[in-house]
Formats: sequence, C-alpha cells, structure tokens
Amino acid sequence: MKNTKYDKIADFHKVKENRLGNGIVAFLCGGVMGFLAELTIECFMNWFKISRETSSIYMIVIFIFIACLFTALGFFDKLVTKFKCGLIIPITGFAHSVMSSSLDSKSEGLIYGIGSNMFKLAGSVIVYGIVSAFIFGLIRYLIGGI
Repeated sequence: MKNTKYDKIADFHKVKENRLGNGIVAFLCGGVMGFLAELTIECFMNWFKISRETSSIYMIVIFIFIACLFTALGFFDKLVTKFKCGLIIPITGFAHSVMSSSLDSKSEGLIYGIGSNMFKLAGSVIVYGIVSAFIFGLIRYLIGGI
C-alpha cells in the first residue's frame, strides 16, 4: 500500500476535533477555576481575617493539594478530557505533571525513581518559563522602566 493511499484512509478514520467547542469549554472551565480561586481567597479573608496575600498563598496550596490528590486517585485525567485546558493550564496542571511523573516512577525507589523523574514533564515548563520571564523583563527594562 502506498503512503498516500494509507494517509487518505487514516485521515478518513481520524476523529475530527471540535476546536471551537473545546475552546469554549476550556474558557468556561478556566473562568470557573478563577471564580473558585477568588471565592477561596474571599472566604479566607472574611472567615479568618487574614490579608489578601496570605489568603492567595493558602488558595494556591489548596488547589495544588486537590490536583495532586485527584491525580493520585486517578481521575484528574478524566476531568481534563472533559474540561480541556481550563484545568491543565493553571497551577493545577503543573501539580498534575509533577505528581503523575512521581507516581509513574515510584517503583524505582525514592532516589532513582521519584527524585530523578519528578520534574520530567514539568522541567520544560520551568525552563521556558524562566527564559521567557528573562526575555520579557529585559524587553521591559530596555523600553524604559522597571
């Protein structure tokens, strides 16, 4: 079978992606995540009378814990398939990538398994985040201000 004929058959049977629908779902889910984050911050501020900055730290810790717990229980991936990037782009996605790498390599031990593979997926996010922050900071400095 020639490659072109195979490609036509494969394209015919490939599942078509609804990009507009996925974008709308991700947008709405991201909005709900933002709403829940703000609600959590407001609850901490009003119930415990702590500052907004401290409440924000507690909110981030809670969201990271929930994402790690859902990953360990095995249903974070199912949520991501339904809610798309609205769940995976915020800090919960970073926590999920670290936790899933750790769980995948736990059989190799603490040092060679979890310790050396923990940032396998998240390492590129850290590297490119730091590089892009440096570049944007440099551009901002060159334009004229800190």
